[in-house]
Amino acid sequence: MENTGDRLNKLLAMGLAWLAALRHAITVRAEKLARWTPVQRLRTATGGTRGDVPGWVLITLMSAILVAGLLAIAGPALERLFNQAMDQVQPAGG
Repeated sequence: MENTGDRLNKLLAMGLAWLAALRHAITVRAEKLARWTPVQRLRTATGGTRGDVPGWVLITLMSAILVAGLLAIAGPALERLFNQAMDQVQPAGG
C-alpha cells in the first residue's frame, strides 16, 4: 500500500513534469514569434491561424490530472476539516 509520502512524491513529480512541458511550449512559441515579421504577427493576431489546439488540450489534461492528484491526497483531510467546522456551528436562536 502506498503511503502519503509516496503519493506526495508522485504528485510533485507530475507537477514538475507539467511545468517543464509548459516551459518548453512557451519557449518554442516565443522562438517562433521572434522569427516572424510584423505582417505575420498581425495576421496571427487577427485570427489568420487555427491555433495550437493539441497544445491547449495537453495543458488542460495535465491541469486536470494535477487537480485530481491534489484532491486524492488532500481530500480526506479537507473532508475532516469540513466535518469539524460543521460540528462547531450552533443553530440560530438555540
